[in-house]
Amino acid sequence: MSSHREAPEIAKDPVADSSDLYAFVSPDRPDSVTLIANYVPLQLPSGGPNFFEFGDDVRYEIHIDNDGDGKPDVTYRFEFTTEITNPNSFLYNTGPIESLDSKNWNRKQFYSLTRIADGREHRLANKLACPPCNVGPLSTPNYAALARQATFSLSTGEKVFAGQRADGFFVDLGAIFDLGTLRPFQQLHVAGKKLFKAEGEPVNATDRMNVHTLAVQVPLSRVRRRANRYGTHDRASVIGVWTSASRQQARILGNGSAKDTATGPFVQVSRLGNPLFNEVIVPMSKKDEWNTLPPTEDKRFAKFVEQPELAALLPVLYPGVFPKLDALNKTKKPRADLLAILLTGIPAGLIQGFSNNTGDVQADMLRLNTAIRPSAKPDRFGVLGGDLAGFPNGRRVADDVVSIALRAIAGVTVPLVDKGFTPDAAAGAVTPGLSAADVTAPFLRNFPFLGTPYDGFNNPPASS
Repeated sequence: MSSHREAPEIAKDPVADSSDLYAFVSPDRPDSVTLIANYVPLQLPSGGPNFFEFGDDVRYEIHIDNDGDGKPDVTYRFEFTTEITNPNSFLYNTGPIESLDSKNWNRKQFYSLTRIADGREHRLANKLACPPCNVGPLSTPNYAALARQATFSLSTGEKVFAGQRADGFFVDLGAIFDLGTLRPFQQLHVAGKKLFKAEGEPVNATDRMNVHTLAVQVPLSRVRRRANRYGTHDRASVIGVWTSASRQQARILGNGSAKDTATGPFVQVSRLGNPLFNEVIVPMSKKDEWNTLPPTEDKRFAKFVEQPELAALLPVLYPGVFPKLDALNKTKKPRADLLAILLTGIPAGLIQGFSNNTGDVQADMLRLNTAIRPSAKPDRFGVLGGDLAGFPNGRRVADDVVSIALRAIAGVTVPLVDKGFTPDAAAGAVTPGLSAADVTAPFLRNFPFLGTPYDGFNNPPASS
């Protein structure tokens, strides 16, 4: 749901589909920021013999804006190539894969990493190896070791990884897209009243699924613009982050012996900043268009942030539960709180000790105040839970972004801009009912933070 199959056309092109984006000051290296972009969502771990991989014909990029104009000042570009060891075998591997150069591994993938800044491209690395997919205990007997081998520290200060990881996003897709059902409140749903007598147990629909991850850990000096100081209220401390995928404009299909070829300039087909923006805010008719545009064009979508459809639906779906939100909706006042959270950042003075405002340009970016250090005791509700190091100040892997977003839309954040508004009691409790504890693969304490991918042999677990 964060951005899994969020638009009609990109749902047909999962290799280029960005599913989640994370940006946070690194707890294992506080002088750096960790940027994680996931692609190829909803991977069934047992999906062989053609296991999942990045696209050789896709240009993947993570962008950083450090001056608030919604344009990239620093970009990290990943480009992939695939090599087949044995062209006469249909198998992904013919024996255990115990190292990245194993002769048993038949389909290896490599990538180059380029940094683009100040109008110049600098190739940081060539032919870095991805790990294989996690096939099973016979094929990939020590997957954690393979992932460590595929984690590279570069001479320019970056640490980088590209490969399969466990999907860390937790969401009850089956319930939410069944007419907006929230299982902890299902007995209050306008239609659920006839079916349910009590609250239900949530289901993490993305659990035991994998993704393909681009992760780069970058020294703060390499992402922030030059300034005399970087305090918590200094604009220079704040960066905006988004990810994109692009394909060449034309593709010519080969016939028989001729290979497919791509030509022309690269055209953006996918992007992601804040979780759930295109998924929940942008209407169906405009989702594909949004994926092709840069953040500087997001003023076109501001009206959908000012009056989000979900805010109007909640009082209808849950009669009597959100009367104050219903009254607010009927005033037709623009939701200035959501405009700040999603499109400009939160200005100083609204939350004590916090700001991640980037200026007047309306752009969907994950905004991160890099002067706020990692929390010793992270709260999964981020800024709403009093933890200023969490979403919507960037996004950490365990942040409960679905609950945070639902609560904001339900009115919890309105008092930031309207002291006279009192949210409904339910607004501060609304949730799909999931947390990081509902992710089977534990998150890592260190880079690249997302857990070891699920293997096909043990997924689903064999019954005893």
